[in-house]
Order: sequence, then structure tokens, then C-alpha cells
Amino acid sequence: MNSAVMGALVGIGIAVALLIFDYLMIRQGAAERAKRQHQTLVTLDNTERKRLISLFRFCLFLPPALALAFWIFS
Repeated sequence: MNSAVMGALVGIGIAVALLIFDYLMIRQGAAERAKRQHQTLVTLDNTERKRLISLFRFCLFLPPALALAFWIFS
């Protein structure tokens, strides 16, 4: 397999894992906050939404960066 393709696949895997785990952690924190405030609806505040958006942008950059790194170092 081409090293650049392998790097991109590794980058996609890492990006998906980062997004899933961070979303679950943010959602859990929002659920705890809603429980403390006696709310039934769990909503994300602006800071949490911006954090997820910035992480998503990073995850878009990650596969091409790892593809380039794998290509350069192999």
C-alpha cells in the first residue's frame, strides 16, 4: 500500500476517534450540568459548540498532514 494512502487512513482513524471521544465527553459534561440545574433538555453552550467546530476543522487537516508526513518519512 502506498505510504501516503496509509498515512491518510491512519489520519482518518485518529480524526474519527478524536471527534467521537471528545463529543461524548462534552455531551456528558452538558448532561451533568443540566442535571445540576434541574433541566430535562441537554443543550451545548456556545463554548462547547465552538470547541467541537474547532476540533472538526483540525480533524479535516489531520489526514492530509499525516499522509504528507508518511510520504516524507518513508
